[in-house]
Amino acid sequence: MGEAFSPHRHDTYAVGVTLAGVQTFRYRGERHHCLPGQWHILHPDELHDGAAGTEDGFGYRIIYLDPALVQNALGGRALPFVADPVIRPTGMPPLPTGYLAHIDEPLDDLAAAEMTTAVADMLCAHAAASPLPRVAVDVEAMKRVRALLMDDPTTRHRAERLETVAGMDRWSVARQFRAAFGTSPTRFRTLRQLDMARGLLRTGHRPAEVATAAGFADQAHLTRMFKRAYGLTPAAWSAALGIDVGIGLRLGIG
Repeated sequence: MGEAFSPHRHDTYAVGVTLAGVQTFRYRGERHHCLPGQWHILHPDELHDGAAGTEDGFGYRIIYLDPALVQNALGGRALPFVADPVIRPTGMPPLPTGYLAHIDEPLDDLAAAEMTTAVADMLCAHAAASPLPRVAVDVEAMKRVRALLMDDPTTRHRAERLETVAGMDRWSVARQFRAAFGTSPTRFRTLRQLDMARGLLRTGHRPAEVATAAGFADQAHLTRMFKRAYGLTPAAWSAALGIDVGIGLRLGIG
């Protein structure tokens, strides 16, 4: 792969391994390099880019892990934060390496749970020296807020509605949702809108139609949010659908 990614964010953990070449990326104000065999760990909602460190390009495989799954694996504790995003091979458990080596094979529920647990334990191990500020989280309340946002992401719920669902004030909702899922309620909803948009683009809908169906103000609004999230415009993303730009495994809760 030789094409660079513009600055963008994920609402998942991104845990990837460089297979060939040198991968370079800017993350939390610093430039990092990831060599073959090394892993990189990006926390949800952290701005980053990505490019080849040499003219030879690079190859990689990556896991996109829903923070809600990490929550389940950790029993509702606040999400671990890994300050140094580049991890040596000896710092990674064997399970993720093994699954990514056979990424085209089906992953059943048990295997997904095993993978999630292994990655969650690894995140905690590497975050031990630099944890996020501790926030008491009412996990069940945050799950209710998350379910509301996922049920119809095209609806812009007022703060009062989230307060009612969570049973707490809006400031606590904002603080606890980020501690539970690594991003804000507003951004979580926007990413679900963009999930809808990508699905519609894949089936050949025009961007203007997609913007309306996914609840954006207009096509320009869709384009701004899409590029901010993925580093590409909807048109460029659609054009690249047939191009192999790395291999990813996405684990999430529906």
